[in-house]
Amino acid sequence: MSDHYFSAAPGSRAVPRTVSFSAYGRAYTLTSSSGVFAGDRLDLGTSVLLREAPLPSRPGTFLDLGCGYGPIACVLATEQPGATVWAVDVNVRALELTRTNAATLGIAGRVRVATPDDVPDDVSFDQVWSNPPIRIGKPALHVLLERWLPRLTPDGVAWLVVARNLGADSLQRWLNGEGWRAERHASSKGYRVLAVRRS
Repeated sequence: MSDHYFSAAPGSRAVPRTVSFSAYGRAYTLTSSSGVFAGDRLDLGTSVLLREAPLPSRPGTFLDLGCGYGPIACVLATEQPGATVWAVDVNVRALELTRTNAATLGIAGRVRVATPDDVPDDVSFDQVWSNPPIRIGKPALHVLLERWLPRLTPDGVAWLVVARNLGADSLQRWLNGEGWRAERHASSKGYRVLAVRRS
């Protein structure tokens, strides 16, 4: 069976790659690999999220949900020096790449790399950032969000980027129907950036 970026242990040989991009006026060069999400580039959705969502204005505890090789986690920890960022993924290759990239940037002490089950139950998040794995299917995606969104602090916000043609608008309706306040913050290049808060 072929690998998916949401495979826990990719079976394919790791082929290292270098990904360069800019976010919030700073240039980044990260190490990626085959067998992880968008392993050869900064994918368009994440690029839109990092361009349209505002950086946290104060230190806090943040979650990069589905971190891949760590671009969002590395940007948040670099741009907000007082932050602790949990970088969470099921893909062990992605987690190791995130550790490597955080160490290279000198932020390893503030980027907590973990599988979902390794995040302590008592940790809550001031912000959640995610380009969620839409292709796992709607039921699994809903379960994922039902697990993590309740861990927002009372005044916390989740920034989600979803392609319009992959159900961004229906996801927004579902979130509102589940008692969240999901608003369209921006639209760009076929993607919606949703800001999700407690009602």
